[in-house]
Amino acid sequence: VQLQACGGGLVQTGDSATLSCAASGLTFSSYIMGWFRQAPGEERDFVAAISRSGRSTYYADSVKGRFTISRDNAKNTVYLQMNSLKPEDTAVYYCAGDSSLSYSSGRHFDYWGQGTQVTVSS
Repeated sequence: VQLQACGGGLVQTGDSATLSCAASGLTFSSYIMGWFRQAPGEERDFVAAISRSGRSTYYADSVKGRFTISRDNAKNTVYLQMNSLKPEDTAVYYCAGDSSLSYSSGRHFDYWGQGTQVTVSS
């Protein structure tokens, strides 16, 4: 299984950016997909998740209203649209896949990508 995240980089406060994560080696539509992030010296935190069908989405309070998770099961890809970026959004962003039938907070995700750095300058 491979989860290849890309789209990170250096952006300015208030900018937008879109991350994408291409999955291979798994039946993508059978996995809940999520995005997590880890800032230097901190634990990895949940950012957003999306159900297998894409009909249900879940967000951390810190990004609600600014970030949007979506997926394209035909392309085996999950996206994270990030708007109104803030310096505190600076982190390595990871995509992950969970084989559970439905999302639940704190649940362990089965597969993880390598991460992509997002740096928001003030």
